[in-house]
Amino acid sequence: MDTKLLNGTVEMLILEVVSQGPSYGYEITQTVISRSDGRFELKEGSLYPALHRLERQMLLSSYWTEHDGRRRKYYKLTTTGRKALAARRKEWREFASGVNGVLGLELGVVSR
Repeated sequence: MDTKLLNGTVEMLILEVVSQGPSYGYEITQTVISRSDGRFELKEGSLYPALHRLERQMLLSSYWTEHDGRRRKYYKLTTTGRKALAARRKEWREFASGVNGVLGLELGVVSR
């Protein structure tokens, strides 16, 4: 699989989860697992580098808080991040539509 596509997808999933409200690493992974019916599991090796990239790109901001005696780093979507997520959603819809068209999976098209 093209790692560029994979990285972009991981980042889009993270942005989507965080768009619902501030979240921390483990919570983000559990939300992705739940919403994908277990099809996607973000491992630490891809999650945290992606979170740090998104933070450097100013698409996410972060803050620390203590919960039940444990410090957690929460991430939240910035205004720039919200715009980037909208653009990525649009790109994804166009990409998926194109692939579905080639595969004959568009609505009303019978596959061979």
